[in-house]
Amino acid sequence: MIKEEQLIELVGPGNVSHDPARLQEYSADMSFVDKVRPEYVVKVKNPESIQKLVLLARATSTPLVPVSSGPPHFRGDTVPSAGGSVIVDLSGMKKILWINRENRVAMVEPGVTFAELIPAVAKAGLRLNMPLMPRKSKSVMGSMLEREPVIMPIYHWDVADPLASTEVIFGTGDLFRTGSAAGPGTLEEQRAAGGAQKEAAGPSSASWYRMIQGSQGTMGIVTWAATRCEILPRREEPFFVGSSRLDNLLDTVHWLIRLRLVNECLILNSSDFATLMAGKEKPFSSLKSELPAWILFFNVVAYDYLTEERLKGQMLDTQDLLQRLNMKTSRSLGGISVFAFLEAVRQPSAEPYWKLRRQGGCEDIFFITTYDKLAGIIEAMSAAAQSRGYPVSEMGIYLQPIVQGVNCHCEFNLPYDPENLQDSQRVKDLAASCIKPLMARGAFFSRPYGEAARVVLEADASAVIALKKVKAILDPANIMNPGKLCF
Repeated sequence: MIKEEQLIELVGPGNVSHDPARLQEYSADMSFVDKVRPEYVVKVKNPESIQKLVLLARATSTPLVPVSSGPPHFRGDTVPSAGGSVIVDLSGMKKILWINRENRVAMVEPGVTFAELIPAVAKAGLRLNMPLMPRKSKSVMGSMLEREPVIMPIYHWDVADPLASTEVIFGTGDLFRTGSAAGPGTLEEQRAAGGAQKEAAGPSSASWYRMIQGSQGTMGIVTWAATRCEILPRREEPFFVGSSRLDNLLDTVHWLIRLRLVNECLILNSSDFATLMAGKEKPFSSLKSELPAWILFFNVVAYDYLTEERLKGQMLDTQDLLQRLNMKTSRSLGGISVFAFLEAVRQPSAEPYWKLRRQGGCEDIFFITTYDKLAGIIEAMSAAAQSRGYPVSEMGIYLQPIVQGVNCHCEFNLPYDPENLQDSQRVKDLAASCIKPLMARGAFFSRPYGEAARVVLEADASAVIALKKVKAILDPANIMNPGKLCF
């Protein structure tokens, strides 16, 4: 076990906390994982201190739990699973290391949030391909490492996007760079030669970033990451399409993305749309009552060159497609302007975080699937909710096409009152019991957390064997967030 004086020697007295109130903050989150109080919270400022901390933890068999985002946390991955753990607080590493418009890339440290990076890249004429209204305290790097879905599938070429190169300190204490950042030369020398640390794969033929993404901090600690950015458009034409039938919208989404006509593109049910956009003038219940069951949002854009010609051509093709599919667009739904919605989804969520606005708590069930399986999956989830007494009408559904629209991120949002023990237990039971029925209908849990991780990995013994082999190489002492996934 690491001693307090050893930590103070590494990072300074003001960066080590053993205060019970501070430790209590990290002992639980908004998820249903068991509470475990850490031993210390250590704020780190640079890769050198992280590397020394990892080496000391390995020598003393002390568990480390890396945390980059601010509260609230939702998935249990930042709650220790072992006693005597040290929280490695990366939120103070706030440097935006590089922004380059020519190569459409930005490089950031772990503590940089969406609220901080969005205006910084905008000054360079860039924007982020980002998740749907992340909380203000969410780490950009943390989001990429968790493979959170992004709202512009046209620029989502691989499931790992927009993550590019990274620097990671494995559980062995070794510092390693992935992708094109691996070398040769320093980052500055690479840039002088025309490099931009934008390629994720490598070094050589290996894709080491895939061992880091989705690992919940069980392999190592990432000290910086590069993210792929996109050019800010010169002109935009956003639209809603409302429908009582989901299959009609899925067919529309397929062709809009396949023909590369749109940038932002996503589907929400009326509950999630109303949760996102409700306000004092338009409360949730009032707004939801005026909405169709399903809402498709998409955005047609044009850039700096041949702006008007491009927009005209894209609009004509879009209108022709929608006419053939017999779908009608709208500029507002329930009194919500499509431009107001576009502005909202390009920014972090206002406080309180949108998923917490209705009842104060929210449990998310999310996975990847294909369009043809969605009807059966929604039916299975609705049946599971009814069997547990959870009102299906309260359930939010978010469908995000990913990887050029070839598959879809499906997310069920279950609002509940965390102060109501009966309500909390009902949602906890539902979240645990729905995993197997959803898997049977075609849900692929590519990044499971908490109880879902146990259920999912129990069904895939070969994946567990492979993961444990990699873990033995990168973290042989099992100090990196032990107890998560299958470790």
